[in-house]
Amino acid sequence: MSQLRSRAAVSPLRRALEVAAALPTVDALVAVERPAEPMHCLRPATVAAAAARFVAAFPGDVLYAVKCNPEPAVLRALWEGGVRHFDCASAGEVALVRQMFPDAGIHFMHPVKARPAIRDAYACHGVRDFVLDSADELAKILAETGGTDLGLVVRLALPAGGAMYDLSGKFGASLEEAAALLRAARPHAARLGVSFHVGSQCLDPVAYRQALQRVGAAIRLAGVPVEVVDVGGGFPVSYPDITPPSLGAYLAEIGAAFDALGLPVGTRLWAEPGRALVAAGTSVVVQVQLRRGDALYVNDGVYGSLSDAGAPGFRFPVRLIRPDGAAVADKVGFELFGPTCDSADRMRGPFLLPADMREGDWIEIGQLGAYGACLRTAFNGFDRARIVEVRDAPLLATPGYEADEVALAA
Repeated sequence: MSQLRSRAAVSPLRRALEVAAALPTVDALVAVERPAEPMHCLRPATVAAAAARFVAAFPGDVLYAVKCNPEPAVLRALWEGGVRHFDCASAGEVALVRQMFPDAGIHFMHPVKARPAIRDAYACHGVRDFVLDSADELAKILAETGGTDLGLVVRLALPAGGAMYDLSGKFGASLEEAAALLRAARPHAARLGVSFHVGSQCLDPVAYRQALQRVGAAIRLAGVPVEVVDVGGGFPVSYPDITPPSLGAYLAEIGAAFDALGLPVGTRLWAEPGRALVAAGTSVVVQVQLRRGDALYVNDGVYGSLSDAGAPGFRFPVRLIRPDGAAVADKVGFELFGPTCDSADRMRGPFLLPADMREGDWIEIGQLGAYGACLRTAFNGFDRARIVEVRDAPLLATPGYEADEVALAA
């Protein structure tokens, strides 16, 4: 029986099919199924291993950022790897996690929430932790929950840094505002905290040290005790032109800077990793529909799983899959065009593939477990994808995760 299942971009999430203990390989599936739609290849062992590594190494609570990849099979692999806390940003994410994991710790970490979402999370799903960055949001949370047994976390703004995705422009309170919010929230909080986000795909471990120094300044200015410090996400992964420092380098900076704050024993440290846990856990197999010079027209693109390869310019690891075993040439750089009619559906790369690429070839594109399938749209009617779990190793490893991935995959 086929291991593949299809899903439209706008369809609801469903539980993964039960699969045999010996999962298929990507090459074997392509040879048998010859997929004409994009095929998402989930690697549960890779995700579970990355989670286990992070949970074991981080000196506090690990809150997986659900927005990064809400696929139920991925969430189950994270749970298998030891993740017991989830950073949710919407009522839908809260409901999904609570349905799948009744005992999970759920933290509503979006700084601006709709009143019904706050009310539903608190009353129906047992959520007690909420982030905020304004007095108006604090008032909303107190009004919609009744202010009982709350964890209130003030998000601190950071200056723009060196992360590939700067997140400093939308959320966060200034140092003085954060101190005022901490004072205002303290009487209502069973747990009071400070959070920040250094930006997505942060390549400088020192950014966390500098952010934690700013946290210390906010706490001193507020003059009230806190129980939680949340270092957010931003932990990076490898791409063909990027090899980040190891996970250990980031955790060393965080640990030393947290200790330097001199907070009371028992103060909890939180992190919200997303990309670092799931990026290597999914690849997408696309098919070439036309070759025009050094451009390949494929059946997925920036309106599908390859958004980051568009305007952000991410280069992903790629490889040719040609089941007939025909000889291949030396590798050269190609750009990719997606299937829609929009000229913006373009991925400049360059993506290194054999020079004899042709119509009908399949290309596996890796590192798409983060913000790949979850950003897909139904634009132009190209809204179908096929999903399968595989046993392959990831196309590209990130320092600090390789040994665990190999051990768990075996």
